[in-house]
Amino acid sequence: MWPRDPSEFESLVQPPDAIDKDRSWYFVCIDGQIASQAENGQLRPIDGDGYRWLDLEIAYEHFMGVYQGRACYAVAASGKLPEGYALGGLRGWLGRVDAEIFYLGGRAVQLVDWHKTHQHCGRCGQATVDHASDRAKQCEGCGHIAYPRLSPSIIVLVHRGDEMLLARNAAWPQGMFSTLAGFVEPGESIEQTVHREVFEEVGIKVKNLKYLGSQSWPFPNSLMLGFHAEYDSGEFVLQAEEIAEAEWFKPDALPNIPPATAISRWLIDDFLATLT
Repeated sequence: MWPRDPSEFESLVQPPDAIDKDRSWYFVCIDGQIASQAENGQLRPIDGDGYRWLDLEIAYEHFMGVYQGRACYAVAASGKLPEGYALGGLRGWLGRVDAEIFYLGGRAVQLVDWHKTHQHCGRCGQATVDHASDRAKQCEGCGHIAYPRLSPSIIVLVHRGDEMLLARNAAWPQGMFSTLAGFVEPGESIEQTVHREVFEEVGIKVKNLKYLGSQSWPFPNSLMLGFHAEYDSGEFVLQAEEIAEAEWFKPDALPNIPPATAISRWLIDDFLATLT
């Protein structure tokens, strides 16, 4: 079973009439980082009581929805956190908070970024306001509506017999390998993107695509669609300045691979399970 976004999260534009502010969670974003409290050595979002006493300048507060009875807010703020609070990149939450909290934090970071980059209409340049009934920005002048940005992308594990194709991005440290990935281009189907990206990055052709699942990946706003694909033909021709290394790996000789929180690892683990 692959991890999923929190199934108990209800995405709402307006908060219900009865909200317990003390139990609410506030995902406070400051300069692209996210704030947290520590509880029994574990990070968690700021609760209503803690939020009430923060001496921060609040630029924007956006209701996201309800998770397990808690109202959840994305907050754009500035200022310095008091003692007892921590500020860091969202990647620092990976493996340190429950998957559900990570996904909610990712949602908040993306919504705050969307708010900051959509203060004015992309069509006429006038100011925007929050839409009355949708999670969107609406231009006060021409009425143009802008929804939060999502960038669909594919990520694919290519296999040949019991071997897996893993590659190292040119920007990654030595020894770190993962599956191939790339963004969907206008006019493409998801399947076309898989074929194009694999050929562009490593010069081979694939067949028998199998969709396995997806992951919201808020770095900054990707929606990763995960596939397995079978090797068809070709030899490695690596994309210059993008792929530093690519190799076929046996299950008992894997390099350093991403952690369990990443969809690339889910793809690898799922393939390994088919070999047992």
